[in-house]
Amino acid sequence: MSNKNATASRSKRAAEAVREQEREERRRRWLMIGGVVVALVAIVVAGTFALRATDPTKDVEAPAAGAASSGVQEYGVSIGDPDAPRKVVIYEDFLCPFCGDLEAATREDLVRLADEGKVFVEFRPFELLGGIGDYSARVTNAFAVVLQEAGAEQAKAFHDIAFEEQPDEGGPYPDDDELVEWAVAAGADEEAVRDAITEGAQQEWVDRATQSAEDAGVRSTPTVLVDGEVFQAGGTAEELGEALVEELDG
Repeated sequence: MSNKNATASRSKRAAEAVREQEREERRRRWLMIGGVVVALVAIVVAGTFALRATDPTKDVEAPAAGAASSGVQEYGVSIGDPDAPRKVVIYEDFLCPFCGDLEAATREDLVRLADEGKVFVEFRPFELLGGIGDYSARVTNAFAVVLQEAGAEQAKAFHDIAFEEQPDEGGPYPDDDELVEWAVAAGADEEAVRDAITEGAQQEWVDRATQSAEDAGVRSTPTVLVDGEVFQAGGTAEELGEALVEELDG
């Protein structure tokens, strides 16, 4: 190969190396941009939950009691004797991870205290986190369907399953078929609830429950009322639950 050709070949290889380096640099930039976008989305989602959990609102109006003897409230279900000396209301969203933590920390003790006649507890699920997807509305609709079609006992069982199977706040979320499976596992008849769950038949109930919570002054979940006053303690949902049980068991 002549010196002229060798020089041209080296120049060609050098140019190709430069082009490859530029392509690699563009790929790295796009990957970096994509990573930043994903991180920002995660921060926004986390910030949404943090804001909902730390809202300092204390001026919440206690809801009026509903048909307590059957366990059915206007927008939820209850356990215990309505004439019990202590009364608790828990506003919750089935997607809220802090609600899930509180539920896990208190479920057995609240049932025990209700059975002992010490406390009357009302659970009021509503759609707080609809801004990050439709799961909150869909699962609350399914709860309302079970309440309407099967009764309070089955709705409370669905409530418990929904928290046991709670998805990560960022998804993926259970589909309607899974919600139907939970309803059946809670004791509802599949034929009676399937269409109502998949078609969102109780969305109006969800909207009214959500509006009722907003009208009462609820701005975050979980919001816990004890004898009509907002109950706050600790820095985590688990600590809140422990303090709540201690307060009621005293």
